Amino acid sequence: SLPVTAMMAYRLKFVTTASKFTPISPCSPLPKPSFSPSLKPKSSSSSLISGSSSFARFYATGAMSCAPVDAAMDAVQRRLMFEDECILVDERDNVIGHDTKYNCHLMENIDAGKALHRAFSVFLFNSKYELLLQQRSGTKVTFPLVWTNTCCSHPLYRDSELIQEECLGVRNAAQRKLLDELGIPAEDVPVDQFIPLGRMLYKAPSDGKWGEHELDYLLFIIKDVSVNPNPDEVADIKYVSRKDLKEICQKA
Repeated sequence: SLPVTAMMAYRLKFVTTASKFTPISPCSPLPKPSFSPSLKPKSSSSSLISGSSSFARFYATGAMSCAPVDAAMDAVQRRLMFEDECILVDERDNVIGHDTKYNCHLMENIDAGKALHRAFSVFLFNSKYELLLQQRSGTKVTFPLVWTNTCCSHPLYRDSELIQEECLGVRNAAQRKLLDELGIPAEDVPVDQFIPLGRMLYKAPSDGKWGEHELDYLLFIIKDVSVNPNPDEVADIKYVSRKDLKEICQKA
């Protein structure tokens, strides 16, 4: 079975329980999924979901063995952790500042309420509706060699990725990271073909030092693409069917 994080399992469960793809206007409120996860709404908007404490504990259990250690960072990961500036937001997704990726993942900042930042998760399907999964590189600071959905990352604090209209900033970031991580050319994934399905607000400690506190945009795209993984980011890739996804979720 594939080692996956609980956060990925939740995202994949959303995919496997959806009866069909229903394109929506970008960032509009969404219908609730057909299952009942251990999550509760953070606000009256159905597009914003907050993780429960029981979910956070489950996530932490799965993450303990992958806890990042500063000394283990290679030069590439160290550069990204200290040079990339994440977009700090409040729980309504209003931009309130920026900070390094390193600082945004420190539990002391998360517990102090200073680290909530914008993120995204891409689910890329081919024309046979198989989902592209990636196995994170063994040099990654968090969750090395763990399988996850196509691409999970952050829009950065830069003009092109701060555009909120039509979720364009997040879409630009998704296009950038698909090239960075998987070598997928920008022309294969036009920004206007990403389908925003909504946002999840969650907090997930991994150990005493590190954790996640993200407002995570879920983006779907259906395209046949060429893939050339970056070994600094990705150890392996595979396409999986809906049946495969259900088995992954059941074993996670």
